[in-house]
Amino acid sequence: MTDNSYTNWLSMSDKALIKTIGAFIQYHRLNQNRSQSEVANAAGISRSTLSLLERGEKVSLSSLIQVLRVLDLLYIMDVFHVRDEISPIEYAKLQKNKRQRARSKNSNTNEDLGW
Repeated sequence: MTDNSYTNWLSMSDKALIKTIGAFIQYHRLNQNRSQSEVANAAGISRSTLSLLERGEKVSLSSLIQVLRVLDLLYIMDVFHVRDEISPIEYAKLQKNKRQRARSKNSNTNEDLGW
């Protein structure tokens, strides 16, 4: 695969995106020196389904995931991980309430002196 530091995904058609995914799968399959039949059998799909995927034709999402699993490529799923983020306003509120200094232990005026 060629290394493009930036790809304008928004300008690509759905068909072009699907072809890119297919090329990705084919590249990694060939890099692992595995045949279509071998990968398809391990993924539990037909060889023709894998061929369709590699050519950029529509296949089910579950077929794609099965192939990614067999090729040990599930790491690409990291981009779909949803992380909790705090808004800048919430962060500012938390910082405002953050303790700025420690109190002196002797400054307690309600302390019972035993008199």
